[in-house]
Amino acid sequence: MAVAVPPNGAGGSGWAWRPVARDALLARAYHSCTELRGRFYLVGGLLTGGTKEPSSDTVAFDPAGGQAMRLEAQGGPRRSHHGAAPVGGRWLCVVGGWDGSRRVAAVSALDVERGVWEAWTAAPGNCPPAGLSSHTCTRLSDRELRVAGREGGTRTQRRYGSIYTLKLDPAARTYCYKEEGCHTASRSGHCAALLQTPGPHPAHRLLLFGGCNSAEPEVAGHWSYGKIKEEPPVAPHLMEQIARLVNSGQGSQQGPRGLRHHSCSVVGPFAVLFGGETLTRTRDIICNDLYIYDTRKSPSLWFHFPCADRGLKRVGHQTCLWNDRLYLVGGFGEDGKTASPQVCILDFLI
Repeated sequence: MAVAVPPNGAGGSGWAWRPVARDALLARAYHSCTELRGRFYLVGGLLTGGTKEPSSDTVAFDPAGGQAMRLEAQGGPRRSHHGAAPVGGRWLCVVGGWDGSRRVAAVSALDVERGVWEAWTAAPGNCPPAGLSSHTCTRLSDRELRVAGREGGTRTQRRYGSIYTLKLDPAARTYCYKEEGCHTASRSGHCAALLQTPGPHPAHRLLLFGGCNSAEPEVAGHWSYGKIKEEPPVAPHLMEQIARLVNSGQGSQQGPRGLRHHSCSVVGPFAVLFGGETLTRTRDIICNDLYIYDTRKSPSLWFHFPCADRGLKRVGHQTCLWNDRLYLVGGFGEDGKTASPQVCILDFLI
């Protein structure tokens, strides 16, 4: 297990991805990985580099037992570069993505109680995007998701990205897009993090990182105190470890520039980004660095923790938070073609 340390080597602090499971069913990239009822659900993705044909299978991984299994649910969407979110503790909603021939904005849902896929229908007044891929889909509540990022067909690409609220009605199995009337930079392969602002009465901001040459995060939504009622996952031990790692490094207001197809998980006041590919190089573009965005004070600061282990390079992967642990699942490795079958846990040596 390789250990990565801060550039200044302060106090011998470091971090590492520790392998905990390995299964060929998990080897994929540009998939979604969503925790629901204590299991990780992997949907679609690309199984090998160079192909444009996404998978339509669904794999469930039990992090407690370390076992993976392919679900026999029929009608799973053929998707890659899509978004996904848990809804109502019962449904896994897959939003948009590439279906092998075009970018779509449709919503499909896996009913984990019945073990079946459902194609939800558009409600009256639906104003969908022209097509979505490499976008972000952030849960605000059981009835609302915020969708931002790449939009357009295969022959056209807008110079900006629209922001949509996606309203869901699980009882009616319907969805409805509403364009918010504001735009972001044209981003593809970015990540989104719903974070609280510091202070006694914290508000919430949805920040977009990466997906274009700029290093600046962009606000894709702002909610005043009490508007967002979602309870974030509780991870006190992981938060403490991240805080100790951050305290060993040197913060900067400058974030990673030109990063895309990386992973991002929110752990309390921290956004934890890993891997991806950079738009700033022509060779050796796949990364294995850890970035932490710390919002505990204003202005927020970035902390960069590089890694020398080329075997940890990942692109199109996912991270998932469960039981006070952060898991790394799938993605292509250094060659950009070979999918990793490993599941790893983020460890800290502090």
